[in-house]
Amino acid sequence: MRDSLFQLHRVENVSIQSQIREMLVSAILDGQLPSNTPLPSSRNMSKTLGVSRNTVVLAYQGLVDDGYLTSRERSGFYVNPEILEGRTGHQEPPRTQKPNGIRWAQRFKLKPSENRNHKKPLDWQSYKYPFISNQVDPELFPIAAWRECSRQAMGKRGMDAWTSDTSGSDDLQLIEQIRSRLLPRRGILAAEDEVLITLGAQNALYMLASLLMRADTTVAIEDPGYPDARNIFGLKTNDILPIQVDDGGLPVDSRLDPCQYVYVTPSHQSPTTRTMPLERRKALLERASQKDFVIIEDDYESETNYSGAPTPSLKSLDTENRVVYIGSLSKTLFPGLRLGYVVASAELIKELRALRLCVLRHTPNNNQRTLAYFLSLGHHDTLIHRLHRAYRSRWETMAKALNTHLPNAATVPIYGGSTFWVEGPATLNADKLTKAALEIGIVMEPGSIHFADENGPKNFFRLGFSSIAVEQIEPGIKLLSELIDQQCGIND
Repeated sequence: MRDSLFQLHRVENVSIQSQIREMLVSAILDGQLPSNTPLPSSRNMSKTLGVSRNTVVLAYQGLVDDGYLTSRERSGFYVNPEILEGRTGHQEPPRTQKPNGIRWAQRFKLKPSENRNHKKPLDWQSYKYPFISNQVDPELFPIAAWRECSRQAMGKRGMDAWTSDTSGSDDLQLIEQIRSRLLPRRGILAAEDEVLITLGAQNALYMLASLLMRADTTVAIEDPGYPDARNIFGLKTNDILPIQVDDGGLPVDSRLDPCQYVYVTPSHQSPTTRTMPLERRKALLERASQKDFVIIEDDYESETNYSGAPTPSLKSLDTENRVVYIGSLSKTLFPGLRLGYVVASAELIKELRALRLCVLRHTPNNNQRTLAYFLSLGHHDTLIHRLHRAYRSRWETMAKALNTHLPNAATVPIYGGSTFWVEGPATLNADKLTKAALEIGIVMEPGSIHFADENGPKNFFRLGFSSIAVEQIEPGIKLLSELIDQQCGIND
């Protein structure tokens, strides 16, 4: 039993001492090492694991300090019985359901599991051609700088900011950095009480929908558009109005007039990457004023412009507080951070804060303070410049590869972005193509999920380049074009 129990499965970037600790803690808490069980001597354990004796001694001593083990003079180390006090006995869960158990399906008022969305493989990094959207290249991220900011946030000086319950308040240092570093880049001036920290853009959309929308609320969305916005609004209202986008993004016409809310991604329309011209932005704001609707501006990929100055955000042009601005740091930092923000009138922010208090009180304080340091020390601006250089090269390579192997299928985004929206042959089924591509190492996204109509076009797909090496782009596109030819029966 000892030979099978004490085994190390080496993990990269985790110290041997930490791995020994995890192995022993798991064995103790799982009941494999009962109370008062003696552990092998440090010499024997080091031989069993093939590590130095000093490493084992340090691991043992650390577990003594934390109460998992006791040290008995001239006897050795034993499992401390106190560590298991207050725990119920380990029981196997029942393997079968009772015939008269709860029928959950009859109790559901909503079925979010039926929403249409793209499900990427969790191990997408292991694929040779990850043409995946909304992910980052870890090679471009300044991990050392982030680690240093995290160390500062965890220091004694910053402990009060993240160890206490702030009762719904946000980290004032982060709010100030957003107001002084991020929002001015988009032409936005906001007071402290006009900014709320969220768990990303989706969290912001869900809170807005919960606060502002009911079953009879009319909401206009872009078509094709962002699936998560459609799914979130669909949880609250039965009156969603899809409006087909054109070369300038969302058209501004009489179809918007009956709406109470209009959701738009003007910087880089999701998924087509079209940028809404300045004149159309002004027309949208004017129509909102005339017809009394609110604009929800999701400033998607506003930082990825490679040619010319970014077009001013709708919020920066707003003089009536009709625009609710949503920003996210997932695209420039990393999706797992789950931090974003809402900028709106103080009255709306007050109610959003109260709603958030009911759900999660506040976003994690330690992440907020770490991000505040990351912004204040200039690391975010440095990262943006690095991403611009890398993404522009990939953007140009992708455009050239698509023009060579899939001519006339994609229009190069004028201002940049991190994806290409591709229209394949009319007979193409991109849903099937995505599955076939995965089998040969290509991760991509079918376009059908972006259309509001389940029976909409099937021949569109989206290719991202934010997380693929530049040298892999052309070979991957060539392989994909061959797969399309096979599916559509196209011969050279």
